[in-house]
Amino acid sequence: MNLKTIAGIGVYIAILVATSIWVGQQAYGWLPPQASAESMLIDDLFSLFSAIGAFILLGITGLVLYTVFTQSVSRFDTSDGPHMEGNVKLEIFWTAVPLLLVFFLAAYSYQTYQQMAVRGPMDLVHLHHMPGTTPTAYAADLEPEPVEEVEVYAKQWAWSFRYPSAGVVSADLHLPVNKRVRLRMTADEVIHGFYVPAFRLKQDIMPKRTTEFEFTPVREGTYRLNDSQFSGTYFAIMTANVVVESPDSYRQWLASAAAQPAVPAENPAYSEYTNKRLKRFGGWKTIAPAPPPLVNALAEG
Repeated sequence: MNLKTIAGIGVYIAILVATSIWVGQQAYGWLPPQASAESMLIDDLFSLFSAIGAFILLGITGLVLYTVFTQSVSRFDTSDGPHMEGNVKLEIFWTAVPLLLVFFLAAYSYQTYQQMAVRGPMDLVHLHHMPGTTPTAYAADLEPEPVEEVEVYAKQWAWSFRYPSAGVVSADLHLPVNKRVRLRMTADEVIHGFYVPAFRLKQDIMPKRTTEFEFTPVREGTYRLNDSQFSGTYFAIMTANVVVESPDSYRQWLASAAAQPAVPAENPAYSEYTNKRLKRFGGWKTIAPAPPPLVNALAEG
């Protein structure tokens, strides 16, 4: 291999590295705004995966295009190509490198999950129970202990949120910014999924079982909560607003909601199911939606 070839390969690799880093930086803009401390860690991981994926994709594509345009032969050439036996060094290389890459990405992903310190339904997820780990984590640095506990109820097909400290039930989830939050979630009848894209967090909610879930919102605004378990039309409309606001605004909202009487929340599935005019056009059997929950604060917007 002459010096010119080595220089060409070096330039090609440098271009690949620069382009891959650029793609990794662009990946941050492909996702919703970072609204939780955990989302920053997930975005860093996604950026790394995007950069490595871009390097592999562009590297292989460039090599294939180079071969097609520079190594072609005459269409009248019917001779066999060079006979090549197995290259042990090459086989070791293309086996070891992907294997090491997979191990690296798995270890980095696991480290990210440890830093998030998201508590889930299994003891294994409770990091302070795991040997060799400590309860202090990136996401918990803003507030070591949960300062607000919210009970989340999922039923067919509506969300409701209860604040035990104030005795308030809301159709929207209100959270104080930069404060660690603990959700105690339960479902009445089937599995539901708590998923807020801006938080980069998803947690299944099992029926008749309480699941604890912790995270730290860091950006004020209104975000969308979706039910990630999609097994029918009504699951698609089982949404709610997640309002992240300053601690002062949060306390004012709690006080205002506590002074309001409980009224039925909006439940489009229940309204449609009980609408006799609409039922004339159906006739097929479906699961009866649960009655709308009683809330002190109706959904906003």
